Amino acid sequence: MEIRDICSDDLNLICQHRELMFREAGRDETALAAMSPNFRNWLEPRIADGSYFGFLATDNDDVVAGIGLMEVDWPPHPSHPYQAKRGYVLNVYVVPAYRRRGIADLLMKMADAEFKKHGLTFAILHSTNSGRPLYEKIGWSSTTEMAKPLV
Repeated sequence: MEIRDICSDDLNLICQHRELMFREAGRDETALAAMSPNFRNWLEPRIADGSYFGFLATDNDDVVAGIGLMEVDWPPHPSHPYQAKRGYVLNVYVVPAYRRRGIADLLMKMADAEFKKHGLTFAILHSTNSGRPLYEKIGWSSTTEMAKPLV
């Protein structure tokens, strides 16, 4: 198993991982069909300018897992009172045949280290139900965030 940084050539793969992740979480196919091309258009310039970064795990040149990272502008908050930014973890995906081998745990540790390199002291993520036990095990906790579609 090798870990490498994502690059522009990984655009299609990251889009595929995101769609698979949401599909496995039970999201509506109509919503996924609407999201996918828009996500691709959003992601492409961010990979190119480095504002979306992360890692891919490979096994014999086959990508078996990935994680996306961003530094987001956020007002100082009780959880990070001295910083106007936070880390954001997204698109954590492990191919089913490679799950329960510690790959997601390794990618999350690499995310922590990468955020520290960026000088970040706080990070957030949104979890699927299947991912929650892993995140809790490595020190993440639930927050009081709520959501409402404004349609």
